[in-house]
Amino acid sequence: MHGSTHPSHLIPGQTIGDRLLERGVSRRDFIAFCRNTAILLGLGSAAGPRIARALQAVRRPTVIWLELQECTGCVESILRSGDPTIGNLLLDVISLDYSDTLMAAAGHQAEQAKDASMKANMGKYVLVVTGSVPLEENGIYTMIAGRTAKSILEEAAEGAAAIVALGACAHWGSVQAARPNPTGAVGVRDIIKNRPILTIAGCPPVPEVITASLVHYLTFGKLPEADGEGRPLFAYGARIHDQCPRRGHFDAGQFVHHFDDAGARQGWCLYEVGCKGPQTFSPCPIFMWNEKTSWPIGAGHPCIGCTEPHFWDTMSPFYHRLPGVAGYGIERDIDRIGATLAGLTVAGIATHATLTAVQKARRRRELPVIQSPPGGGGMPPQREEV
Repeated sequence: MHGSTHPSHLIPGQTIGDRLLERGVSRRDFIAFCRNTAILLGLGSAAGPRIARALQAVRRPTVIWLELQECTGCVESILRSGDPTIGNLLLDVISLDYSDTLMAAAGHQAEQAKDASMKANMGKYVLVVTGSVPLEENGIYTMIAGRTAKSILEEAAEGAAAIVALGACAHWGSVQAARPNPTGAVGVRDIIKNRPILTIAGCPPVPEVITASLVHYLTFGKLPEADGEGRPLFAYGARIHDQCPRRGHFDAGQFVHHFDDAGARQGWCLYEVGCKGPQTFSPCPIFMWNEKTSWPIGAGHPCIGCTEPHFWDTMSPFYHRLPGVAGYGIERDIDRIGATLAGLTVAGIATHATLTAVQKARRRRELPVIQSPPGGGGMPPQREEV
């Protein structure tokens, strides 16, 4: 990104459109980027021109990216984004002025670059945060340049126009916050209460969501509409279960019972080996990973529910069927499906037989009586049979 003590600003007043021309990006490629982003946002390809007009006229936003108590998996995920790519994000959409992993500067130079950028763009920059915030023992479990993660986050949030909590750690603390949570890890929203915060959930998150969210912010001047967890609805508005290509097997009662059995080889539902898709909201089946190559369930591995709060506690053991999380009861219901269907079948057969007998009796009563012919052997009157 930069190698000096000063952040890599654009020419004053330079817009994204100007930057694209400077880099030799063709009009066709730019329109394709805008169209694809509009589709990701759920706006449809027709919204592409509106996004194009907005991006051409707006200045690239400055982004400060803090990496706190985490494993760098979120950064690795972003580096493997498909369409839009990491190149689209860094070179065309934003001006990334600080990132421990991606910037060229290090040590004092990096910290000076961050401070200079925050001061020059006070109230205008977007703050991206990966990693949790440890609070136990005065936050000593994550120290950067002699300061705690909490103090660094609070300082950076003070001048931010908006905050993106990227990944499960920044969402609610992730594995660090799992019981017994020795570092006292919490998410960004537990610390910052006075700024708009968008949560890109997942461990790690789907990378295209952050690019699309930033483009939405630039186009409409606000963060995308979000659910109660702060997750953008365009990405997290539906359960994996409802978008899963294996859903038909679930409905048909066709389950993988252990890995590499006949059902696994035929691509059956992974619910019995621990898939948490029935209560996980995520765009994984649609956006996928590694330039849209595949995703966990597509590769034969059950979903572990990593976009949901406290999944390390509520979703584990990961290879067991859904634990008893309040509000669902999937596990109980699935056990009763077979018995219920069998009971309904037997009851249906009995009801059908009873109704048939009643109908036949009624029809017999309505038929005319056939009298025996004279001298016909004294046979009693007969009714026509149906």
